[in-house]
Amino acid sequence: MPEFYGTRISSRLMLGTAQYPSPQVLSTAFRRSGAGVATVSLRREAARGDGDGFWQVIRELGVPVLPNTAGCHSVKEAVTTAHMARELFDTDWIKLEVIGHSDSLQPDPFGLVEAARILSDDGFKVFPYTTEDGIVAGKLLDAGCRVLMPWGAPIGTGLGLNNPYGLRALRAQFPDIPMVIDAGIGLPSHAAQAMELGFDAVLLNTAVAKAGDPAAMAEGFAHALDAGRLAYEADPMPPRDMAQPSTPILGLAVLK
Repeated sequence: MPEFYGTRISSRLMLGTAQYPSPQVLSTAFRRSGAGVATVSLRREAARGDGDGFWQVIRELGVPVLPNTAGCHSVKEAVTTAHMARELFDTDWIKLEVIGHSDSLQPDPFGLVEAARILSDDGFKVFPYTTEDGIVAGKLLDAGCRVLMPWGAPIGTGLGLNNPYGLRALRAQFPDIPMVIDAGIGLPSHAAQAMELGFDAVLLNTAVAKAGDPAAMAEGFAHALDAGRLAYEADPMPPRDMAQPSTPILGLAVLK
């Protein structure tokens, strides 16, 4: 299993905790998924006003918590939110989001790198939500990040991996950096594809929370991650343009 900032997690699935119909549904789905990390949003819980009850549910899951700075559009906003999350959730892990565009929710790479540097200097262990751009990834590593979280597709779309070529290139460029595909995952097959490309984990939320049966979908994702990782470790055959028989022609009967 992968290790992030010295902590080995029990599953390659990181599961969000927003948008579930009820805390009970959240808890059931989470346990059936076997997810190794719970992501939480400080902003959402503050807005709901039931933070104590929610925090109790999260504690009972018994997994590491990864707070995020969801909805932050500036460096100042993200840094302030990260500090509040560290105090509330008692962890120095932070999933850093600095959103640059309201419609696409695409990261602002300039603000992201600046905020990552500030938070790394403040002792945070930063998980930056970024694109598959290798130059931005290098800047984030220079800023102190030791994990990268490239998107699969825009947040909440469920489109899957929009740019497999770019993600494959990023994986190859930084083979020793733990990487988590974050955002855009809609189906278990998308998660399996991420594993087949060699990524270390997948973070998702809406695909489970908004499913008709969140618990069943969560379990489906768990199986898909296992299948995809096994395929990656099995060293798949390269694709070919030309057909090639799988049965040797030696010994084939000659009919005249």
